[in-house]
Amino acid sequence: MLPTLRQLQYLKLLSEQGSFSKAAEAAHVSQPALSAGVQELERVLGAPVVERARGGVILTPVGEEAVRRAEDVLARTEDLVEAARGAAQPLAGRFRLGVIPTVAPFVLPRALPQLKRRFPALKLYLREDLTPRLIAALKAGALDAAVIALPYDIGGLDYARVGDDEILAAAPADHPLAKAARIEAGSLKPDDLILLEDGHCLRDHALSACRLDAPKGEDVFAATSLQTLMQMVGAGLGVSFVPEMAVKAGLAGGTDVAIRPLERDAPKREIVVAWRAGSSRKREGELLAEVFRDA
Repeated sequence: MLPTLRQLQYLKLLSEQGSFSKAAEAAHVSQPALSAGVQELERVLGAPVVERARGGVILTPVGEEAVRRAEDVLARTEDLVEAARGAAQPLAGRFRLGVIPTVAPFVLPRALPQLKRRFPALKLYLREDLTPRLIAALKAGALDAAVIALPYDIGGLDYARVGDDEILAAAPADHPLAKAARIEAGSLKPDDLILLEDGHCLRDHALSACRLDAPKGEDVFAATSLQTLMQMVGAGLGVSFVPEMAVKAGLAGGTDVAIRPLERDAPKREIVVAWRAGSSRKREGELLAEVFRDA
């Protein structure tokens, strides 16, 4: 006898919600029904999957392994359903797309109208988040595709290329670096840098391209968004890095910031649309990349 998809879904929701009542609500079933499904799963597996505690539930080692495998099974099952529905018409119906924050504000305003015109039956759900969380959501089946930037470890994913995005330097207008037509990496010092908070892949791309270590210490400035970053640079707090797509979208407008290219061999990041390897979303991911390229 094998576990049913419903039993696996119950266990996954129980892991995510942390209690039987919240998991039952998320599954749109009664708490006794969900509890019975989990108990039946335990009988099938021959081992307990959860421990009931006063504060909620705790997964057993068997339960943790079952959730890990259930995520893959449920994601592939959903792929099967979506593939059947979209066999005749790609990008129709629900599609869950993740986008990193250093791309979303500068590409989506141009791309979304094109998507609406080309795929009127598409019901797009957007999630803006950092790369690690988007990749985890892709692998767990919580997203269908994501727009991210490489280089990054994307084992288990496939992708379609959108294009390269040059990384530029941003300095206060009265800074000595602003006088140069092009900034050499050797002229940048870690202690002078203002960066995005740790977790933004643009931060790592820029530091790696310029062969710099991240600044350390309690007095290091960090920004949560590119818009905040530009305000900090304009206020004379330091120099930083920004993507070319953001500059073209007007990020530096209205600020006392000078934008300069870096070195002769300009550092770049590669923008891609990624999806789970082997997913039925491949064709749709490729179509999305095509739209983003044209936007």
